[in-house]
Amino acid sequence: MTKVSEAFYRVLRHHGVKAVFGNPGSNELSFLTGLPDDLPYYLALQEGAAVAMADGFAQAGDTTGFVNLHAASGTGNAMGCLTNAAAGHTPMVVMAGQQARRYVPVDAMLTNADPTKLTDPLVKWSGEPLRPQDGPALLSTALLLARSAPRGVAYLSIPLDDWDEPADEPALTGLLDRAVDGPPVAASLHELKDALNRARDPVLVLGPGADTDEGFEAAVALAEKACLPVWIAPSAPRSPFPTRHPSYRGVLPSAAGAVADLLAAHDLVICVGAPVFRYHAPSKAAFPPADTLLYAVTDDPREAARAPMGRFLLGDPTDALVRLLDTCERSDRPQPKSRLLPDAEPFTAEAILDAVDHGKPDNAVIAFEWTSADLLRDRLTITRPKSLFYPAAGGLGWGLPAAIGLSLARPDRPVLALIGDGALHYTPSALWTAARHQVPVTFVICANRRYRALEEFADLLEVARGDYLDIGGADPLAVARGYGLETHHAGTLKDLTEFVHEGVHAEQPRLVLVDQR
Repeated sequence: MTKVSEAFYRVLRHHGVKAVFGNPGSNELSFLTGLPDDLPYYLALQEGAAVAMADGFAQAGDTTGFVNLHAASGTGNAMGCLTNAAAGHTPMVVMAGQQARRYVPVDAMLTNADPTKLTDPLVKWSGEPLRPQDGPALLSTALLLARSAPRGVAYLSIPLDDWDEPADEPALTGLLDRAVDGPPVAASLHELKDALNRARDPVLVLGPGADTDEGFEAAVALAEKACLPVWIAPSAPRSPFPTRHPSYRGVLPSAAGAVADLLAAHDLVICVGAPVFRYHAPSKAAFPPADTLLYAVTDDPREAARAPMGRFLLGDPTDALVRLLDTCERSDRPQPKSRLLPDAEPFTAEAILDAVDHGKPDNAVIAFEWTSADLLRDRLTITRPKSLFYPAAGGLGWGLPAAIGLSLARPDRPVLALIGDGALHYTPSALWTAARHQVPVTFVICANRRYRALEEFADLLEVARGDYLDIGGADPLAVARGYGLETHHAGTLKDLTEFVHEGVHAEQPRLVLVDQR
């Protein structure tokens, strides 16, 4: 007899799931008891950290993240990091344990009262099996939906007494033969090609959907062939274009007025793999001007439908870049010239980023959660895809555990985390997981001892700053030592460069603190 738990493990393997992240409770122990060795379990001490680890693991490893959480309360604790996974289109399945079936109707302790609604609107799908033997089929559905375009999160609730029940073996054979292919690029791509060939001064805006091996390469070749300046979309959680390429212009700000000012001179805007646009700062300005044409390629029909302007092509962004490169004409417009980065004053955010950049190798992967330095992150040299990751919904507490997931997925590349001291304190317990599994991440904590990003936002909103934005008194070095990490305080920028250089060649995690001016 094949038990439900054994059928689950087979479905997970079939869909390429490589690890389980979680923080269990009594409802989940039955699932974990027989977990096979080829599905390693990474324990987090807090549920949000588990989701962020799985998020980083899925994005860097081009796989599906799998998270095991504890009923409704554990799901609730993880919800902040779940917003980042949802906004970033991370393929992920969150499985939460449910109380035993006979106790659910009486709302016993740890009953997940309405699991299919608990995670709305963050998930693509949620379900709970009507019978124990239906669980593997729902897991297969969740995994297929998580990876089908547009990718996202699925949520599955499983009663704790289902695992030892007999599985439906004939149905299991069919489950292991299912597949869902992504959508092809819309046939109307020729309209975009013609618009590009006619354009006087076009510009390319890239988002996370273009940050694939093939998409990164095609974007560079397209920019060179069509003589395109290239911007990264506002609030983009990835860096899909080399930051030292002559065509690279920077990260678009998250205010409509500022974007309008930067793009107004262009008669054609091509946005690939990003929403149009994810603003943050309030602005009364509109974009684009009446004589600017905007085309966008996305695999998410919801992103297309809610955009306030533009002509949208539904399909795979990487495929669109490749096809556009193959079919557009070579332009005789002048090639963009490399931008010049201004010199940095000591211990400013710019200087800290420069020091880190000098210490890191070319193939480093960076988890970036330093919100007051968001628009400056492209001072870091990016030369290849999947090199920089940022919380897609801006939810803090993501970067530190996500770096652990990034490293587990890509042990062939050194991983750095650039974290503001405010963000550190949301999920510091993730440091314990890094220490326990000796995950070789170098955590650089940039300390200004206040919520500087909020101070800047207060100025933008023309409201008074308050001492409630002061977070002085916490000691990141003591926190890290308490979780078992080697720690260093960079007293000079040269020290910081050396600590980063040493850290990326180490075999264990370390935390480096640097004070920001």
